[in-house]
Amino acid sequence: MSAAENLLFQGDALAVCGLLPADVRFDLVYLDPPYSGGGTMSLRARPGEARGRRVRSGPAAYADPAGAARLVADLAPLCAAVRERMSERATLYLHLDHRAVHEMKVAADRVFGRGAFRGEVIWAPGNGARGARGFAVTHQTILLYARSARDRGRALFRCDHPLLREPYAATSQQMHFKYVDEQGRRYRERTVGGRTYQYYADRGRRLGSVWTDIAAMVANTPICREATGYPTQKPERLLERIIRASSLEEDTVADLMCGSGTTLVVAARLGRRFVGADNSPAAIEIARQRLGREKVAFTTSA
Repeated sequence: MSAAENLLFQGDALAVCGLLPADVRFDLVYLDPPYSGGGTMSLRARPGEARGRRVRSGPAAYADPAGAARLVADLAPLCAAVRERMSERATLYLHLDHRAVHEMKVAADRVFGRGAFRGEVIWAPGNGARGARGFAVTHQTILLYARSARDRGRALFRCDHPLLREPYAATSQQMHFKYVDEQGRRYRERTVGGRTYQYYADRGRRLGSVWTDIAAMVANTPICREATGYPTQKPERLLERIIRASSLEEDTVADLMCGSGTTLVVAARLGRRFVGADNSPAAIEIARQRLGREKVAFTTSA
């Protein structure tokens, strides 16, 4: 087993982190833990079954113990172990929701140092509002951390791909993009420090921290090509954006709570190596099948 291989483990994330060869370093880490909602999450294994927190539905995928304190107690030591494996330009993306994100932010500040915090992404997957007495929570939060405060400026961030840019506001385009070049492209000019820069309307601006353009997986439908029936499966487009933003080809992307394997599949497709793990046998089996369909070579260990 070497750092050049794709690795997939069945086991606890913290234990797996400690079992990896010494030369394995993470250039990007994505963690999508249970959200402390309580109960057992089921998967859809056959037509007519439902995935998610349902009674007498599909087979169990994983347990989701209730309470933010329990989740923080599990995640804090994992974050510390992950930190020791991160390269100097790595970023951790920690995906949570309202039930534990604030407690975990405090805990992660202690692990990485508050100066290592790189901001947050608000992902609004478009699930709609239901069952709330006040403002329904229709977003999830992804916390971003560098390895340390000293490494914060070294952490990789790329914005050159269309998936990492968004259109300028309509009013901005009307007011500022008044020039047209020889190819018919509209642009604006700004002079900073005596130097003039051109900004093209069709290239868009750097993506902001609120993402509303990536829909969640449609629950309980096999119609979507990438659907596996695994609960809380994240869309490939979301992971593609994260991987493109914070890694380069041949980098190592780690997801130690990989679920159905979305991070691993997308990382391989984009020319990255991966380290994947999950404690759920159902998750590992689905991830293996998915990687097999993509003809991705990997080494497994239990």
